[in-house]
Amino acid sequence: MAKSFDELKITHPCFGSHGATTGRIHLPVCPGCNIACRFCERSLNDTENRPGVTSCVLTPEQTIPLIKKAVELSPEIRVAGIAGPGDTLASDNAIKTFRLIDKEFPHLIKCMSTNGLLLSERAQEIIDAKIDSLTVTVNAVDPKIEAQLNDYIIWHGEKIEGVKGAEILIKNQLEGIKKIADAGITIKVNTVLVPRINASHIAKIAQTVSEAGAKKYNIIPLIPTAKLKDEAAPTCQEIHEAREAASKYIELFLHCNHCRADAVGVPGRTEFSKQLYAAFALSSNADEVLKENFSHG
Repeated sequence: MAKSFDELKITHPCFGSHGATTGRIHLPVCPGCNIACRFCERSLNDTENRPGVTSCVLTPEQTIPLIKKAVELSPEIRVAGIAGPGDTLASDNAIKTFRLIDKEFPHLIKCMSTNGLLLSERAQEIIDAKIDSLTVTVNAVDPKIEAQLNDYIIWHGEKIEGVKGAEILIKNQLEGIKKIADAGITIKVNTVLVPRINASHIAKIAQTVSEAGAKKYNIIPLIPTAKLKDEAAPTCQEIHEAREAASKYIELFLHCNHCRADAVGVPGRTEFSKQLYAAFALSSNADEVLKENFSHG
């Protein structure tokens, strides 16, 4: 039985309204992705603090001893999350990892993030893996806007570009959110705010995902990088206006820390990832690893 939204408000650092008081470990077990977001630049390093970055990519089996060590380093850890560095549903690694966690650490909250392209068709697997909370990144519910934020999707082996790809992505996201919410799993939606492209669309996104069953909404300011490196990051006023627009439809999450895919500890207070992942530090063939594992598809 998944933890209720009220329980997660107390025990999960991404759902509490009074700041982070509990810890989490992010497990980087998902190398590949299936959509080409124009703002995404995944990387293997131990210096940047943003989503899509990790010092290594693990197998599901490697996560169990790491979690044991993490809890020793940070007893406040209550959440085991998987947020990349690729998409969690683009391979079977995340589901396999959560099954292992449920067996070895049944007391930990299981939390997963996804772009949602495969969410509708893999919803039952998520439910069966006893995941407690799910975050879905929804950057638009209008295909013409979404098509400005990603170049293409890889869906069932086919590369689909532009508005057609965006239509499939949005349909699968919303259908998947409804299926997961109907099963009693708490859903948070992330939206990357790109002022020129989707700032005026935030209210519609918030209303639509709320009606589909999402409980929490997080507006993430664009970090200008990759193909959107020349876009302006949102100002404080633009972020405030977006939050005001969204708050009419859904409860907001206001203390995002742009966490890495291998973050460990209490957000904003402690960080043990370098210490924990030292044994899995990058080898001399890092470029080869990036090329092979950080592909789309």
